[in-house]
Amino acid sequence: MTTLAIALGAMVFYLVAYHTYGRWLGHKIFRLSTSAEVPSVAMEDGKDYVPTSKGVVFGHHFTSIAGTGPIVGPALAVMWGWLPALLWVLFGSVFIGAVHDLGALVVSMRNRGHTVGDIAGRVISPRVRVLFLLILFLALTIVLAIFGLVIASVFETYPQSIAPCLLQIPLAVAIGLLIHRKGGNIMWASLLALALMYLSVVYGNVGWLGEMNTWLKAQGVMWWVSVLLVYSYVASVLPVWVLLQPRDYINALQLLATLALVVMGLVVAGVFGGAVVDGIRPELKMVAPAVESSLELKQVPAIFPFLFITIACGAISGFHCLVSSGTSSKQLRCETDARFVGYGSMLTEGFLAVLVILACVAGLGLGISGAGGETLLGTEAWDARYQGWGSMNLAAKVGAFVDGSANFLKALGLSAEFSTALMGVFVASFAATTLDTACRLQRYVVQELATCLMPADGVRRPGVGFRRPLSCLANKHGATIFAIAVAWWMASLPGAPGKPAGTGGLILWPLFGATNQLLGGLAFLVILFWMKRQRMPLWFLIVPAFLMLVLPAWAMAHQIFVQAVGGTESWIGQQRWLLVGIGLLSLVLELWMILEAVWAWKKLKAGGLDESQERAE
Repeated sequence: MTTLAIALGAMVFYLVAYHTYGRWLGHKIFRLSTSAEVPSVAMEDGKDYVPTSKGVVFGHHFTSIAGTGPIVGPALAVMWGWLPALLWVLFGSVFIGAVHDLGALVVSMRNRGHTVGDIAGRVISPRVRVLFLLILFLALTIVLAIFGLVIASVFETYPQSIAPCLLQIPLAVAIGLLIHRKGGNIMWASLLALALMYLSVVYGNVGWLGEMNTWLKAQGVMWWVSVLLVYSYVASVLPVWVLLQPRDYINALQLLATLALVVMGLVVAGVFGGAVVDGIRPELKMVAPAVESSLELKQVPAIFPFLFITIACGAISGFHCLVSSGTSSKQLRCETDARFVGYGSMLTEGFLAVLVILACVAGLGLGISGAGGETLLGTEAWDARYQGWGSMNLAAKVGAFVDGSANFLKALGLSAEFSTALMGVFVASFAATTLDTACRLQRYVVQELATCLMPADGVRRPGVGFRRPLSCLANKHGATIFAIAVAWWMASLPGAPGKPAGTGGLILWPLFGATNQLLGGLAFLVILFWMKRQRMPLWFLIVPAFLMLVLPAWAMAHQIFVQAVGGTESWIGQQRWLLVGIGLLSLVLELWMILEAVWAWKKLKAGGLDESQERAE
């Protein structure tokens, strides 16, 4: 019953946090108002600034921030023990992650929907804007280079998920056109789309669809990475109502419905046991240690700082500030909706991370296939899947969650094939929504960088000297093509000698968590400066900001100087120069930005406010 108690306790904890701490932040700190003018109304253009109901924006926001981060991070972090991972997810999401997301969303809405990077230039210093945008560019490049590989890996492992994921695209476009042109009800249209998607999971691997899945699986990683980046380009340049909003809304319904099924399965397994194996229903229990005592034997790194960057999404993620300020702030039609979208989405993601932990440390114990084809139960199943830190590659981390959560679904009486396919679609859908949102955000970043670095008359005189390429990058098509070209080049590198092209994203995987958390710390800096200028209380932000600046830098320095350069393997031969180069550049940019912030803070305390920086453009 421990597993069931943790799941229900986490749900209650998050509901209480939303209606207490979240309400306090919204009403007392940020003073959200229904009468405040919002960017989506003031700057409506039918493309990026589109007034939208909070339910639809929640769908976009939640599916964009979640991705596979709250799946692969917790699935690996349980190697320190399920208790440390669970505590970090619960308290990190409520007091750090959700505060970060809501703060970034509110700050952006109060600054005409501008991104956090752009706002940094006004509230701290113009140089910080460029520094922050460069850090954003590096972070989003890592996301684009990795997430195409993540989706390709899911499709390779679970080919039955390919057809349902592909079906989402024409369904989303049809719903977007219907709602925008005919003014139909998006709820009913999306429920119909959801029903069709579940049918596609049932029949998506039958007949010619099964043959198509097999053929697509055989095309290789680089083929999939290329196709997915081309798709991201199209999704990035289209108006948000055509594909981004309806696709994310459909995905949100599908993902929330799947989460509900997982919870129902967990309850049934907790009360009656799992699906029948050899005539018995296995007992649902925690088969992993609460705190791992054999870290050295399993080659698990030190819990400080690595637990706190391994679980990024699910506790706190800097990528979320880009979604909050890059897309969501341009779509909310009422300022008070920010708490539901910003704070509520993060708590929902935290609950997903809790379910991932339970699926890996309890769900796996309900039965997995062993190397010899036999069914392993309990601690044998755990030991077979979690042999050591080095054995937990990307496919193993995703597989631990898929197999464990599928066991919860099988406890409801669903077939093993349907349960596995549904969870495969679940993971791939999350990753895909993150990929296309990240591409749109990277387009904004590239455009802002081009504007920052271009001479004042660069747009008017694009044919003079070096101004032409910069003016091309200020265009949405040029910026998006540049973004996916850089990501494609990084992904096209072989991950290691003998590895195929397309696995290069794995080179950057060790930096993903650290860069993500570092971005969160820098976003906290921007939020702090903006709130200081507005003379708002800051005490609740000091500790989160400090932790998210120190822990990621500590982890990144260890990955660069100890693991990559000082390791026994040839980091040059494995293209680790890419990891070292991006890691060092990120650290230098962080240090520079912090020094700029310290200098600006002293001026701010001395009363040296610059009026041109204090007002929103």
